[in-house]
Amino acid sequence: MLHFPVLLEESVDFLLHKHNGHFIDCTYGRGGHTSEILKRIKSNSTLTSFDKDPDAYAHAKNIKNKNFQIIQDSFGNLEKYFSPNSIDGILFDLGTCSTHFDNSIRGFSFMREGPLDMRFDNKRGEPLSKWINYADENEIKEILYKYGDEKHAKIISRAIMDYRKEHQFKTTTELANLIVEIYPDKNIKIHPATKSFQAFRIYINDELNELSNALVQAENIIKKDGIIVVISFHSLEDGIVKNFFKPQIKNYPKDIPLNISELKSFECIAKKIRPSKKELELNNRSRSAIMRVFRKL
Repeated sequence: MLHFPVLLEESVDFLLHKHNGHFIDCTYGRGGHTSEILKRIKSNSTLTSFDKDPDAYAHAKNIKNKNFQIIQDSFGNLEKYFSPNSIDGILFDLGTCSTHFDNSIRGFSFMREGPLDMRFDNKRGEPLSKWINYADENEIKEILYKYGDEKHAKIISRAIMDYRKEHQFKTTTELANLIVEIYPDKNIKIHPATKSFQAFRIYINDELNELSNALVQAENIIKKDGIIVVISFHSLEDGIVKNFFKPQIKNYPKDIPLNISELKSFECIAKKIRPSKKELELNNRSRSAIMRVFRKL
């Protein structure tokens, strides 16, 4: 299946508030945003893209532009590569690349049988199959609640424990079919395994901690008047983004009068931008996307 970059025109329009500078695309994916940025920036500008996925890195190596580099690493390590106040624009396109779901070998999809993996970087860490076969029931339950907002987390975690008495989880369909079989709500609009697979993917890749760390580093390396664009795909990501860019006033005594504008490090210049009707018709996977844009003060 083709990969459609989400909110492509809108995000790049904001990111390139100037066409001459140094920019970062934090998730290369299959190069949709990267390619569009390279089309628009001047030849003396630079673009650095990140992706820890080996397949994405291999794809990006085909780009021969002299002002482009791909780094195979987490965007949670931005400060390892850039000095303070050196970057003009940063784009975060969070979540997964559609190719993860379309390639059964990567183990992200409950609709396609494959090894139960779910790692973005499948050369590091442990696959979901290893973790889920030794994790205790309470840990599984809490992850389903916390990262998937799964109201039947207790039932699912118990079913996983019962299954493990005689079997070991090896494939995506083993886990998905088990959830379908025991799921109490038989007439829900989404697949019963949707929230569970999201929760396990977020956990196994440590996505939320990585995002929080990356935002701190992005604040340090972005220049004054620089732009940070964030495209989120679920409320947990979006909540982290909103809270990070709020003025920090909690450490001040209540009786001290404060000018909130003086405490702000960023100005929100666009919030809750969603895909157009045309984009939704072209790419239904974009339906949950929310974009927010911030300018460094």
